[in-house]
Amino acid sequence: MEKNVDRKTLIISKDEGSGVVAVADDVLAMIAGLAATEVEGVAYLGGNITGEMISKVGSKNLNKGIRVNVSENMVKIDLAVVMEYGYSIPVTCGKIQDKVKTAIENMTGMSCSDVNIRIAGVKLK
Repeated sequence: MEKNVDRKTLIISKDEGSGVVAVADDVLAMIAGLAATEVEGVAYLGGNITGEMISKVGSKNLNKGIRVNVSENMVKIDLAVVMEYGYSIPVTCGKIQDKVKTAIENMTGMSCSDVNIRIAGVKLK
């Protein structure tokens, strides 16, 4: 795996006979966002009133509150998460970290070194 000149895209496979496979940072962010929102106890990503309004309408902006950093063939994900009230933050965050790391590694073949989580709020019922 090597980094492309364009910092928004990472080349993960280069085969002279078949071509190049590149993954955009936005795709990595979307994979991380989908994985994180599948964990019970996560209300939504981000952490502002717009995110709450969007989640109530049923649309999810899965890249909001996610930062992707790729260096030396390792992916580092930073997530801002709003939790549902009543869930254990340490337990839920451990599940988020496992799920995001597994999703990134399984879908892209890239190694995920860090999944850092910032609790941006708590959603009351």
